[in-house]
Amino acid sequence: MTSLIAKPCTLIALALLCAMPALATTPANNVVGWVEDGLIQPDGIPVKVKMDTGALTSSLHAEGIERFEKNGDKWVRFTVEVKNSKTGKRVSQVFERQIERNVKVRGAGGEERRPVVDMQICIGNKTYTEPFTLSDRGLMNYPVLIGRRTLAQLGLVDVSRTFTTKPTCSKETAAR
Repeated sequence: MTSLIAKPCTLIALALLCAMPALATTPANNVVGWVEDGLIQPDGIPVKVKMDTGALTSSLHAEGIERFEKNGDKWVRFTVEVKNSKTGKRVSQVFERQIERNVKVRGAGGEERRPVVDMQICIGNKTYTEPFTLSDRGLMNYPVLIGRRTLAQLGLVDVSRTFTTKPTCSKETAAR
């Protein structure tokens, strides 16, 4: 009779040991809600950020996307116009970034090529430099989506919670 009880306990212990490496790679005690406040760096533009476990790459609202060449490299100029999540006022900022790659996105409206650029975003007390696809998200509720590549560094997502952390990054930490 004891062997019947011992086997399930052994199996549970074995399953927990197998899960340990996955838990060890998650940032210690980092749990974020499905929506958080963030700052687009280096200018500290406050935005609402949605965690999107269905997307691999993060996405940023961008208007007036203009491709150009600079020193033989492909670049893009775009405007980020968002509602300041603290004051409710509209904030507009022009950015220029080198294009890292282009992605094809397929949706109900057809196929679209989007540039991918490196941007900095502050969530909690850390600034993340990550690839973002650029698209006009003006009709969407959230100007920034955080994809799985960034979420892997950020931690776990608790879908029952929102606004669990306040962004506390400064311009000095964004420059790193």
